[in-house]
Amino acid sequence: MPDARHALLPSRGVLSLTGPDAVHFLNNLVTSDVEHLEPGQAAFAALLSPQGKILFDFLVFRTTDGFLIDVARTAAADLAKRLTFYRLRAKVVIADLSESHAVAVCWGGTGPAALPDGAVAANDPRLAELGLRLIAPMDGIVEALSACGSAPSDEAAWTALRIALGVPQSGEDFDLGDVFPHDVDMDQLAGVSFRKGCYVGQEIVARMEHRGTARKRMIQVTGSSSLPAAGTPVMAGEQQLGTLGSSTGNQGLALLRLDKVKAALDNDADLTCGSARLTVSLPAFARFGWPQGAAAEG
Repeated sequence: MPDARHALLPSRGVLSLTGPDAVHFLNNLVTSDVEHLEPGQAAFAALLSPQGKILFDFLVFRTTDGFLIDVARTAAADLAKRLTFYRLRAKVVIADLSESHAVAVCWGGTGPAALPDGAVAANDPRLAELGLRLIAPMDGIVEALSACGSAPSDEAAWTALRIALGVPQSGEDFDLGDVFPHDVDMDQLAGVSFRKGCYVGQEIVARMEHRGTARKRMIQVTGSSSLPAAGTPVMAGEQQLGTLGSSTGNQGLALLRLDKVKAALDNDADLTCGSARLTVSLPAFARFGWPQGAAAEG
């Protein structure tokens, strides 16, 4: 498997949810249906504000006694605090395991043949190409990865793969608290269930889905030269279309108003980000297309 790689992801933290009410508790809060997950399965989900904006996004792994949550390490303590706020009388134990557990990923191969005690692994629920995601105690994960039969790599290579596939990540492509799930393609990446019952912010998200009112989307961009820092405006002349997210070399992601981008393309306007000229494309997984009709105003 010459293209198979594995890497630790030190930017990720881990929470655990255990207790008799853990499944019901989490399912009533987050965007995905986690109630029917079996051990060895994972879901992509978010906890939203009542206004429908993403406060935290994460991967949820089912365990025999609850869940492990793979979340940005910088957000782990705040997520634990927010979940505790919602706990009330629910019989749930919430623990931050970020100092004792690690997150890793294997892609282009099959993953480890065996896992250490206390470890979980599941195919990334967003895209098959993202490979196998693992959570394990720090004293066992390196040994597990060494048995993968794949080449050791690093988080930078993983980031390049994620960008090449068009998959956004909070903290790198968008700020928490600023965007709706549709804006950053969670509805396209199995991150939102439109069939489950209520959850925090559900009414806003359902309205956007049924009315088709998502105007901003995270899409792929390619620069004529290396791209500037995340947050740099993407422009068509004097009009801002959105902002750049993460990038590697001249490949990146950007959160853009699709109607404004389409109008600019129809008018043969140059798209720029810093000193780089841009071409844009929709991710291969996207089920949305370019808007049709009159050019956008404003």
